[in-house]
Amino acid sequence: MPTAEPARIDYDIERRIAERLARLRAERGWSLDRLAKHTGISRATLSRLERSELSPTAAMLGKLCAVYGWTLSRLMAEAETRPPSLVPAAEQPQWRDPESGYRRRAVSPPAPELRGELVEVHMPAGASVSFDASPIAGLEHHLWMLDGSLTLEVDGSRVRLREGDCLRYLLAGPTRFQGTGKRGARYLVAIVQP
Repeated sequence: MPTAEPARIDYDIERRIAERLARLRAERGWSLDRLAKHTGISRATLSRLERSELSPTAAMLGKLCAVYGWTLSRLMAEAETRPPSLVPAAEQPQWRDPESGYRRRAVSPPAPELRGELVEVHMPAGASVSFDASPIAGLEHHLWMLDGSLTLEVDGSRVRLREGDCLRYLLAGPTRFQGTGKRGARYLVAIVQP
């Protein structure tokens, strides 16, 4: 099976995510110290993130989204300039975790009146990404493996997924995704908000 050419990463989205994170904190009237206390991320790191001087990791964004009650896809979509119904492939926002190389593309960004999102993820072989908590309690996930293999730890269970497998679960506690095999993993996640 031929491997797809890596899609273009929108590096400007990091700046827009940083701006949106700063606005979210300001909208709540929180200080950097208060946000640091809620997330476990240092005040200095949060400040650098909001000024777009530091690329956020998936773990950092997971903690911030959990505090704000948002999904990462919503944060990415909010960082866009307009909320279109049709999102051409070339305009689907992508983000790369600088720590693991994990790439996430918001295939169908969320909209305020809709509850579902579709996200494509590329996880390099051997890379792993962990999230401490669900950004929204009771978030429903349908993870469909498109290529490669993945080990997922969710709700105290460890599941190994291979091409074609689909796992449905409610996201409540910590999760850990790890690309296994020689090719890593490429998968699609359908996210349904409660």
